[in-house]
Amino acid sequence: MEGLVHRAVMAELDSGVACVWKVILGDNVTDLVSRIRKFEISRETVIEELCRDPKDEVHLAFQTILRNRVQRGGILAPGASLVKNGENHRGVASRWYPETLSKRILAIAEVRDRIEFLHKDAFDVIPRFTGHTSATFFVDPPYTAGGKSAGSRLYIHNHVNHAGLFEMLGTVSGSVMLTYDDAPAVRQFATRHAFFVREIPMKNTHHNRLHELALTNRRFDILTNAEDSPMLLAEKSARYGAGNKTKGR
Repeated sequence: MEGLVHRAVMAELDSGVACVWKVILGDNVTDLVSRIRKFEISRETVIEELCRDPKDEVHLAFQTILRNRVQRGGILAPGASLVKNGENHRGVASRWYPETLSKRILAIAEVRDRIEFLHKDAFDVIPRFTGHTSATFFVDPPYTAGGKSAGSRLYIHNHVNHAGLFEMLGTVSGSVMLTYDDAPAVRQFATRHAFFVREIPMKNTHHNRLHELALTNRRFDILTNAEDSPMLLAEKSARYGAGNKTKGR
């Protein structure tokens, strides 16, 4: 939507998140927007809705978005609790902005002819583009490298061959950016495959200040808009917290 690419290809393994993208990019996006706008949010209506079995893809997409908005840190994994106090003590309504969500969804739908979504493992998608010098890869895997537990708690699909991921991305012809938490194993992978590393300040769901890592196969100072990219990553992390990310594996 910012005109940064002519075409985008996205991969996601989680069935609920995949359903969201399928609906947004499909013919039933207005039905999804209608559900979002009509939903009267309260703790009781949220619990009732999330206990229902989804009737169709639109219903599952709506439940997935709702779950992301009302569960602590946006966590979709089973067992995640609902927001208690939230922003301005609004509870489950603190991150539920139906008009904003609807506008963003409809804006994505307007450029759907330029977006290809694949309900697949990223390991099966990346090889399609390894020889394309014009391709740019952004990869945000679960943070489980080096035995880290955060990614295991946050995502259903959290088993990742991190060594294999670095090895695969280390051979591509285009540009690569990955995001990870700062773990010794990640820095070792980066060194082994000649990736450049930059620390990105962020806040977690407890509002603690810490940092993640942005890793690229190009020096930051020679990338287009290199100074902007880390700032955008930092802004995203500060605004949403580490627990709000979903991605293809």
